[in-house]
Amino acid sequence: MCGIAGVVGKATYDRSRVGSVQHHRGPDFTGYYEDLQPQVLLCHNRLSIIDLSVLANQPLTDVSGRYVIVFNGEVYNYLELRNKLDYPFQSRGDTEVVLASYMKWGAACLDQFVGMFAFAIWDKQEKELFAARDRFGVKPFHYAVSPDGFVFGSEIKALFELGIPRTPDEQAWSTYLVAGMYDHDQYTFWKGVSRLLPGHCLWYSESAGLRTRSWYDLSARVSSQGTDDREEKLVTEELRSLLLESVKLRFRSDVPVGILLSGGVDSSLLWGLINKAIGNTDKLNTFTFYTDDPAYDERPWVRELLGTVSPSNHFIELRHQDVPALATSVMSFQEEPLGGFPTLAFSLLHQRARERGITVLLDGNGIDEGWAGYDYYQRAGEVNLQKGPVQASQSDFDLQSCLTAEFKHVATPFAFPSFAGDAMRNVQMRDLMFAKIPRAMRFADRVSMMYSRELREPFLDHRIVELGLRQPDHRKIRNGVRKYLVRKAGEGIIKGSVLDAIKRPVQTPQREWLRRELREWTDHHIDHIIQSAPSGWLHKDSVQKLWAHYCNQPVDNSFPVWQLISLSLMLESKP
Repeated sequence: MCGIAGVVGKATYDRSRVGSVQHHRGPDFTGYYEDLQPQVLLCHNRLSIIDLSVLANQPLTDVSGRYVIVFNGEVYNYLELRNKLDYPFQSRGDTEVVLASYMKWGAACLDQFVGMFAFAIWDKQEKELFAARDRFGVKPFHYAVSPDGFVFGSEIKALFELGIPRTPDEQAWSTYLVAGMYDHDQYTFWKGVSRLLPGHCLWYSESAGLRTRSWYDLSARVSSQGTDDREEKLVTEELRSLLLESVKLRFRSDVPVGILLSGGVDSSLLWGLINKAIGNTDKLNTFTFYTDDPAYDERPWVRELLGTVSPSNHFIELRHQDVPALATSVMSFQEEPLGGFPTLAFSLLHQRARERGITVLLDGNGIDEGWAGYDYYQRAGEVNLQKGPVQASQSDFDLQSCLTAEFKHVATPFAFPSFAGDAMRNVQMRDLMFAKIPRAMRFADRVSMMYSRELREPFLDHRIVELGLRQPDHRKIRNGVRKYLVRKAGEGIIKGSVLDAIKRPVQTPQREWLRRELREWTDHHIDHIIQSAPSGWLHKDSVQKLWAHYCNQPVDNSFPVWQLISLSLMLESKP
C-alpha cells in the first residue's frame, strides 16, 4: 500500500529526493519525520486504502509523542485488535492500531497481526529503531549498515538515494546464474544491501548496532502442533471457514477492490469464495491476461467460470511487440531479476486496474505451496530438496558452459532446512519460505506498486498455510488429485468442471517468442552481454553457442536465455 524509507545515523541525503524515488508506491501523500539527536529521517509515501482522511497520514506519532511509525501494508484484523486496546485513537485506520499494539505488547504484537506488513517504529526515548516484516514477506523491507549508520527502504532505489553505492553483488549473480537461485536468503543483487527475511524483525541504535531475529518460525509452529489427526470432515469445515474469513478480511477497504483471475483452480476458488462471502459480484472488476497463442489463452476457462462476461471483466493481451518496452520498464522497478514474461503480463493487469480506478486487487498465490498443488509434490520422496523448483536445474540446457570457473566458485552454497522424515512437508516448506513464494511476492509487489495498486493474498493467511502443513499426505494428494482437501472445501462454492481441472501454470509463449518473434531483441541482449558483462564472469563465445543452440534445436527450457537477458537488462537499467 505504501513506501517507507529512513535513516538512523550520519547519511547525507536530499529529503525531497528520498520522498520522490518511491512516489509510485504512495502518490496520495508524502510525509517526513526528522530529528537531529541522533540524526533520524522517516519518510512515507501513502497510498490511501483505509481511512482516507488526513488523520491517517504518516509518519504517525503516538499521543504521548514518544513513538513514530512508518507502515506499509495492511493488518486486516485491525478492528478486532482495536477493541482490545485501551488507547485514544485519533484515526480509523490500521497504522495507529499497529503502533498502539507495539506500545502495549512490544515485539510480541507481531503475533497478533493477520496481514501483510513492513514497518519501522522510532523510539525517541530509547533512541532505537524497531522494524518488522510479515510472516511470508508479502511486503518488502531492504536495509544497509555502513560506518555512517543504518538506512532502509521498501525498494532498493531508496537506499541508493540514501547513499549506498549502486554496485552489483558478484556472489548473488553467480548464485543466480549457476543455480538459478534468488530471493532465498537475506542477500540482494546489490553489494551491501540486505532484505529483512520474512517473519523477522530488527532493532538498531547507534550505541548497540544492529540485531535481528526470527519472530515467526513456520517449521517450529507446525512441528509443535503435530500432524492433524482429526476427522477429515472437521478439517474440511475448518478450511472452508478459514478461506471465507480470509476473503472477508481482505475486502476491508475504503476504495474499490478487484480480482486477478485465471482459469485455474486457485483463482476460480477465490472467485467462488468472494461470491459466497461478499455476494453482489456482478460488477466486481476482474482482470485476465491472454496471448494470441491458443496454448496460452485463459479466456475460455475464465468465461466458463464467470458464466456471462460483462464490461467489468477485462481481458488484456500480452503481445510480443510489447515485451521489449515492458521488460525495460518492469526491470527498473524490480531492481533484481524478474520471473520472465508472466511478470510482464501481470504488470499490464495492474495498469488496466489503475485505468479503471481499482486500487486493491486479490489473487490466488499460496494455496499450491500450502496444500500441495504442484505435480512434483506427488514424488516428494524422490525430489532433490536442494534443487526442486530451481529452474536452471530442470534441464540439461543451462549456463554452466558459459560461466568461468572462477565466477562459478563465487556462488554461495545454500542448504534448505528439512523436517526429519517428512518429505512432502520438506518440499512445501522450501517453496513457502525460500523458493517460490519469496520470488513471487517480490515480483507481485513491484508490478502492483509501479502502478500504485495494492495486491492482497488471501491464501497466504498463516492460519490456512499452517493447517495445510499439518495434514497427512493423503489429505493433500489422493488418487493423483492434488490439493485434495482444498477441492473438497470448494464443493458448493465453485462448479465441478472448474473444481476438477488439472493444475495449469500461468504461462506465456516465452520459449517460442524468444527464438521467433523476439529473435532480434534477444540478439541485442546477447550481444550486449558479450560486450558488457563484468570481466571474468562469462566465456563469451560460449554464450553465442548457447543462443545458437537454443534457436536451432527444440529446447523447451528458456530460463537460461532469460537469465542472460535479465543480466543485460540490469546492466542497461538507469539508476
